[in-house]
Amino acid sequence: MVSNPKDRITYFPESLINDIDLPERFTFPFFYEPHPLTKIATAQLQEYLENQTDLNHNFGLIENQPGLVIGKMFGVLVIQDEEGRLGYLSAFSGKLADSNDHPMFVPPVFDMLVEDSFFLKEQYILNSINDKVKEIEQDERYIELKEDLEKFTAQSVKEIAAFKKRLKSNKAYRKSLRDRRKNIINETDYARFEAYLIRFSHYDNHQFSLLSNQWKKTLEEVHLEVAKYENTIESLKKERREKSAALQQQLFEQYAFLNKDLKEKSLHSIFSDTVFGKPPAGAGECATPKLLQYAFLHGFKPIVMAEFWWGASPKSEVRKHKQYYPACTGKCKPILKHMLEGMPVDDNPFLINQGEGKKLETVYEDDHLIVVNKPAELLSVPGILVQDSVYSRLQAMWEDIEPLIIHRLDMSTSGLLVVAKTKEAHKNIQKQFLKRTVTKRYTALLSRAIDGQEGEINLPLRGDLDNRPRQLVCFEHGKKAITRWKVVEKTDSTTKIHFWPLTGRTHQLRMHSAHELGLNAPIVGDDLYGTAAERLHLHAAYLEFVHPVTEEKISFEAPEGF
Repeated sequence: MVSNPKDRITYFPESLINDIDLPERFTFPFFYEPHPLTKIATAQLQEYLENQTDLNHNFGLIENQPGLVIGKMFGVLVIQDEEGRLGYLSAFSGKLADSNDHPMFVPPVFDMLVEDSFFLKEQYILNSINDKVKEIEQDERYIELKEDLEKFTAQSVKEIAAFKKRLKSNKAYRKSLRDRRKNIINETDYARFEAYLIRFSHYDNHQFSLLSNQWKKTLEEVHLEVAKYENTIESLKKERREKSAALQQQLFEQYAFLNKDLKEKSLHSIFSDTVFGKPPAGAGECATPKLLQYAFLHGFKPIVMAEFWWGASPKSEVRKHKQYYPACTGKCKPILKHMLEGMPVDDNPFLINQGEGKKLETVYEDDHLIVVNKPAELLSVPGILVQDSVYSRLQAMWEDIEPLIIHRLDMSTSGLLVVAKTKEAHKNIQKQFLKRTVTKRYTALLSRAIDGQEGEINLPLRGDLDNRPRQLVCFEHGKKAITRWKVVEKTDSTTKIHFWPLTGRTHQLRMHSAHELGLNAPIVGDDLYGTAAERLHLHAAYLEFVHPVTEEKISFEAPEGF
């Protein structure tokens, strides 16, 4: 363990930072351009990661390395110590090599893995309960009883069904006897004959009752024996749930985060006012909260931060080795809201109207619809924080007509958008979109030269609940997403490509471009799945559909401009 807090600081050589000005404000963690100081810190940390030999962790960068491949988010926080010297702190998300404590990195806010911690003690109890449940579930007598119950249940159903069939047959036989003898014997003999048939019926019913009761008794006896085991299992599972919930609550209270004024707030308290109501799994284990906590705890002044990915990408996400990424929103946003309270922070770019001053071009207009060429960074419809959009501009332009949005383009995507002027036109064109009879073609510039000339991508997508608005590839719960593509032009470092989305999922083209199971080539300027640039190079270039009134096929094309 490192006893001196400064031992966790890597100080910058003066020669490296003499000409670099300090920022006036701290980094806005959810959208940023890395500061020169964080670039130096990142380069040094990445050099350490490339050359270290004491971390037994498989990042997926060395072929045939044993162990589960787990890439990691790492973070650097540039700080000033109490003497004004500049350096940086390093952190990783979650655990590294099955441990929370590594001298190069700051410790977690709460180390649940420390020897004799309440967490490990409770984990031992939970594991012992799991062992008891497993022991009962593997008990030979319990397994035999369950097999008997299944076998007897099937056998009873079969025998009772067969007996019912026999009862039905006997009843039909008695009826036929009655019908044949009714008119050929006298009344006295018929009464004796009827009494005999009734006794025959009673006998059948008695035999059926005996069979049913015997099976009921047999099944009840086995059920009772099985229930003894299952009641014990359920009791143990209930105890496990209660202990696990109590342990989780205790952990939430142990994770207490500081801000610059050393005001403390627990993880439970931080998330109690959010839509989650309680902390999501892994909350508090990300790099930036760890870094800020260590800085505040030891009197270091935070200057700037940055996070980057190290290792192979998870199968569901798009994470590129060595690439910078913002802090996650689902887990970190509520925590960092508290931790950065009172600190001067860069402006939130999501509050800025990026489309301001950008022209909305009219491509076609009649009494029923309008086709516009949306500039990049203009919203299709008003957002929570920014109202300026295609919708609001058309509404202001038309005055007496309500724009009826049929489809949308991502804010960063430019290109053709059709908007209806009447309910009838809206219903008609929307139906064409739903039936996928509308032809849409996009043009994109990819960040590398790809293999192949054309093809189809089929990767199901769903939202990343912990990091909206990012999407995930998910073969279990994702919605079908299919894209056709064809290369237009290649250079040594880029590919110009046409996309035909056969489905319309959020960020479909961006994910299908960037994901390793897709083209593995992020679109130039994609700040979510690639690297930010002056704009996202994705453009809705061609649109074709049937006019809702004339019923003629109409098409429109707008050059991409890149």
